[in-house]
Amino acid sequence: MSSNLLDSGIDEVLSAVLAEASGEIYMVNPSREGVESFVAVATEFDEELPLVRLLADERTLKDVMEDFIVASNAADLVADGSLSFRTLDESPENSLLITGDRVVAVVAAGDRVGGLATDDEGFVEAATEAYADRWDAAEEFTLRTPPISRVRETLAEEISEEAEADFVAILDSLETARGDGEGLDEVTISLLVAAKNDALLYDISKWGEDVGIASKATFSRTKTRLEEMGLIDTEKVPIDVGRPRLRLKIGDDRLRDAEGGDLAASATDVLG
Repeated sequence: MSSNLLDSGIDEVLSAVLAEASGEIYMVNPSREGVESFVAVATEFDEELPLVRLLADERTLKDVMEDFIVASNAADLVADGSLSFRTLDESPENSLLITGDRVVAVVAAGDRVGGLATDDEGFVEAATEAYADRWDAAEEFTLRTPPISRVRETLAEEISEEAEADFVAILDSLETARGDGEGLDEVTISLLVAAKNDALLYDISKWGEDVGIASKATFSRTKTRLEEMGLIDTEKVPIDVGRPRLRLKIGDDRLRDAEGGDLAASATDVLG
């Protein structure tokens, strides 16, 4: 029997499994918290990651990936070839981690999480074969969120390095970026950053559509809502041909001199 992982949190269990894994890992039927924790742990992992094949309930994945912070970091892992998603038609009773040499059942006990492990060769082989077959038969789950590395790189190139720094500072200050009362969403953050850096609505919305954050129409609707609430203002900028473009400006005094996390906190208070 391999040693059990009786730790106080899912992060510790996942870190230990990733550090000790040989070959590919199947992560089967994780909870919402398990998916979020895996993405966080894998993003900060110092060593080379094994390929993780994550099999989960589709509803769980959709719910988790509504958070831009989680989804954009997960998209980075997918782009790096470290993570792949597929969906389960029928979920097993347990949450499992299957590596090349052991099976770990993830068990919650109140506010503690443990990993109950076995390295019995026959059992590990049988579990690996069973979930390899389920993986082959499963539907792929496609992320619609762009990788955070590409978001940052293109924002710096197409708007400014200062805007990219502000974007990262806001994300770092938030626990979630859903825009459903739990935090600002990625479009609102982008527009606030653009306003703080006096960027054009055309430029930020084109960037957002090109990188895959949201359509120009979504940026326009969100701009109108933020303008009506007084968070941002606009001023017309004449161009040689066509209608004037709109430059975004911070509209609320509480946001004008705010930096990073303070900007996010002030905007959340106003939107509250």
